[in-house]
Amino acid sequence: MHAIRQYEFGPASTLRYEDVPDPEPAAGQVRIAVTAAGVHLIDTRIRAGEAAPMPLPDLPMTPGREVAGTVDALGTGVDDSWLGRRVAVHLGAANGGYAERAVADVTALHDVPDGVTDAAAVALLGTGRMTRGILHLADLTADDVVLVTSAAGGIGTLLVQAARRAGATVVGAAGGPTKTRQVRDAGAHAVDYLDPAWPDAVREALGDRAVSVVLDGVGGTVGRAALDLLGPGGRLLLFGWSSGAPTAFTHTDLLSRGLSVTVAVGPRVLGLPGGLRQLEDEAFADGAAGRMVPAVTEFPLADAAGAHAALERRETTGKVVLVP
Repeated sequence: MHAIRQYEFGPASTLRYEDVPDPEPAAGQVRIAVTAAGVHLIDTRIRAGEAAPMPLPDLPMTPGREVAGTVDALGTGVDDSWLGRRVAVHLGAANGGYAERAVADVTALHDVPDGVTDAAAVALLGTGRMTRGILHLADLTADDVVLVTSAAGGIGTLLVQAARRAGATVVGAAGGPTKTRQVRDAGAHAVDYLDPAWPDAVREALGDRAVSVVLDGVGGTVGRAALDLLGPGGRLLLFGWSSGAPTAFTHTDLLSRGLSVTVAVGPRVLGLPGGLRQLEDEAFADGAAGRMVPAVTEFPLADAAGAHAALERRETTGKVVLVP
């Protein structure tokens, strides 16, 4: 089979497309003929040798934490009914997903619902579960005015959909005309955060209303400008910092306007009732019902390096998926 291999930490060019032996499932595992493998921004950080927020894996390795495909082999102790089923699974940290075949514990598998493509299933598994966690913490209502940064990204796209479904007024900030067009097509007010005057565009769009909730996946100067748009009693939820730095704030920012800040990653999400498995189940239920419609950018598996480079340059929209 073909797989992406990495022998040293460094730029995207360290990802090599190679022939490797097929993996064999151990007891309690299945092997999956992979049709879609998810790519995360954190994958690019691990590839570069940046340890946070998780330890660096041993090298050589095959990256990739989530896949969808069809079960084509069973380990001992696995029920025969799994053979041939369409499944999606989170494999763990940097654990072999960028490949034509991957192995996983049977207890971690999800059946892919009818009507959900394998690429969408990968998006629901990773970005979908994260979106569900953010939404539990945000508790959006029809009274909210929600500003989503990175609104054309994988999570941002789903957050815009969910905020609109809650009846909230939604503003989506994204970078460049293609991304802002996608946000506008999703039914949100769209602003281009590459324009330094974008906060004024938000104020103009909202009139006498103030932002009550910021869902921030960009951080840096964009996240700071979003925080400054919050009205008294507003809520900032941080779920990423694609700019390279989290949104900066001080206790004065919080106390002077009665703001609250929630870090919507790590323990706050892991500690939700039912844990990650429950969030995954909710995401698949939303996908099957049409409540979550992931946006996807596909790259061939052989061009994993190109996918990483495009993601780092912030040229992609939606969830990035490798297709063998």
